[in-house]
Amino acid sequence: MADFFSIAVPVFLEKYCRIVDIGAFKRYSLREKDNYDCIFWENGKCIVYESRPRQCSSYPFWPANLMDAEAWNSLQTTCPGINQGKKHSKKDIKGVLALRQEEPLISL
Repeated sequence: MADFFSIAVPVFLEKYCRIVDIGAFKRYSLREKDNYDCIFWENGKCIVYESRPRQCSSYPFWPANLMDAEAWNSLQTTCPGINQGKKHSKKDIKGVLALRQEEPLISL
C-alpha cells in the first residue's frame, strides 16, 4: 500500500496505521474512522481496492464468518456481496485462507 501512495513504508505506517496490542505481541493495523470504518472506506467502497492488504481481500472468508450459516448470513447487513454473485468453492476459500496465513505480519 505504501507503493500505491508512492511513499516510504515508515511514512505509510505513521500516517495510516496504528499499533494494536494483541497480548502476546503487537502489530500494525490500518486506522479506523470514528465509526470504526476503515480510513480507506468512502461512499460504500474501498478507495485502495486494488492494493488492499490480504486481510481485506480475504473478507468475508474469515474463519469466524465461516463457522456456520448463521454467522455467514449475519454479514448480509454489512457486506453487500454476501449470497450474491459468484459462488466460491471450498477449495478456493481454503486457498484464500492459506494465502492470508502466509502473509507476514509487520509486528513490533
